[in-house]
Amino acid sequence: MEEGVGTPPQSLFEAMDAYIGERAERKVFLDGGGLFGTEDAVNFVVRNGEVSRVDGPYAEAKEVVGGWALLQYDTVEEAIADQLEFAELHAKHWPEVTVVATLRQISEGPEAPGD
Repeated sequence: MEEGVGTPPQSLFEAMDAYIGERAERKVFLDGGGLFGTEDAVNFVVRNGEVSRVDGPYAEAKEVVGGWALLQYDTVEEAIADQLEFAELHAKHWPEVTVVATLRQISEGPEAPGD
């Protein structure tokens, strides 16, 4: 999402509580949470075998990860449908911001997704 857009409206917090609660009951939601902005972030950059520490804020950052969730579904189609519902909650309750909701599979080894 965009950095520095302010606090989400209370209605989004309430809708997300219900959304997460329903998925927790179904044992789909495993873990997740919101993240603060980059003003206090610390990055470690590995470049050419050397490690350097870079502290925030990062002037070049236009979009940041605002939160994360770990969910488990039986099929990719279920995950996609639920991700759409998650995005629609944001469109309904916080339409003035741009949010990119990304769905990714967790790698448990060198195999390709879906193997």
